[in-house]
Amino acid sequence: MKTLIKDALVVNEGKITSQDILLNGARIEKVASSISDAHARVLSAEGHYLLPGCIDDQVHFREPGLTHKGSIFSESRAAVAGGITSYMDMPNTIPNTLTQALLAEKYALAAQKSVANYSFFMGINQDNLEEALRTDPEQVCGITDDGLYFNNDHGILANYPEYLEQLFARCEILIALHSENDTIIRKNTDTFRGIYGDNIPFAAHPLIRSEEACVAATRVILDLAKKHQNRLHVFHVSTAAEAKMFANKTPLREKRITAEACTHHLWFTDADYERLGANIKWNPSIKSAQDRDGLLAALLDGSLDIIASDHAPHSIAEKQGNYFQSMSGGPLVQHSLLVMLELYHQGKISLPNIVAKMSHHVAEIYRMKERGYIREGYFADLVLVDVTKPTRVSASNTLYHCQWSPFENQVFQSRVMHTFVNGQLVYSDGKSLDHQAGMRLQFEKIR
Repeated sequence: MKTLIKDALVVNEGKITSQDILLNGARIEKVASSISDAHARVLSAEGHYLLPGCIDDQVHFREPGLTHKGSIFSESRAAVAGGITSYMDMPNTIPNTLTQALLAEKYALAAQKSVANYSFFMGINQDNLEEALRTDPEQVCGITDDGLYFNNDHGILANYPEYLEQLFARCEILIALHSENDTIIRKNTDTFRGIYGDNIPFAAHPLIRSEEACVAATRVILDLAKKHQNRLHVFHVSTAAEAKMFANKTPLREKRITAEACTHHLWFTDADYERLGANIKWNPSIKSAQDRDGLLAALLDGSLDIIASDHAPHSIAEKQGNYFQSMSGGPLVQHSLLVMLELYHQGKISLPNIVAKMSHHVAEIYRMKERGYIREGYFADLVLVDVTKPTRVSASNTLYHCQWSPFENQVFQSRVMHTFVNGQLVYSDGKSLDHQAGMRLQFEKIR
């Protein structure tokens, strides 16, 4: 089937132009100032903005093993309602994705269930180095430790430089890492537990998972990556001090080290803990207004390359209790683009920059094939937004399986109107059409 999108304000490759877009099957057939096709169904864009679908390189969709929090279907359905048409999922499901067989099982699940395009990271820990190194770079986005632990007592790979040395010396696929120093975090935790017992105030979270903990770990992994010239991507940078560590003028396609900011770190600050408590408890923590503003500045000057969500849903019950009982993480994919469009309304970022950081640059960093741009011959992953029609976030219009959002009662000034995945309309005028339209993402071999 053909679809003709008429009179759209196309935001693509640094420009905003009035264009018609003809979709034929899964792909974009033609982009021109005026197109006629008697065999196409017509969708009037009415001067709304048409963006390439957002690509989120860091989500936790929870399947298999944790589907009381979310599933591939439920969370990809929420993603397309928020304009995200492709995602890359983390390995901390149950069982952890630490073998090629378990990785293949997740791809098989997504092929049956996913509304959006998908890739899954291969997990890496101290016991599966050889297995992780077998990962196919054309079929899998990368390898990561995000959400994984060596055992119940120890933490992420940034705390094991000798092991990272082995990994970096041999790995030829993109490595993506979570960067915090566990020794510093444990010391800070002990200090606050000595004062408050188990009832540590949530406002102490950025003092426990502190700037120092982030900077110390990031320095270690950057030094190793530079030594071995690996393709390293650093997830969810949360401090202005870290962001400065990535400053360079190298063109994106030539960078060996890239990094991202997440929407919650670009929106909330430590002043919000009093109001929202555990609902904004993430790792790394939300920090100061200076950090929030520094991250946005680093995105704009090219020090940080992309924007992700770190979508990590938990049930409402799992977010209750004291500091130690409430789980870290929260649902974001349905509202990530709306957050950035709100910053556009505030004059803090342009629409072309949003598209670059949420679509173009993600495709470039991962060397994704034929996605991330509005180009003839590319897959038709598109989102049409109305920046004049508000969206009020409520429990009734939140599609996450966990049925809550840290943005509840927030009014955003923009609205996602229509989302296409591989040419199929999967979300329209507030309704999910529930087509399992997603395809497995493909990548260039040499990254």
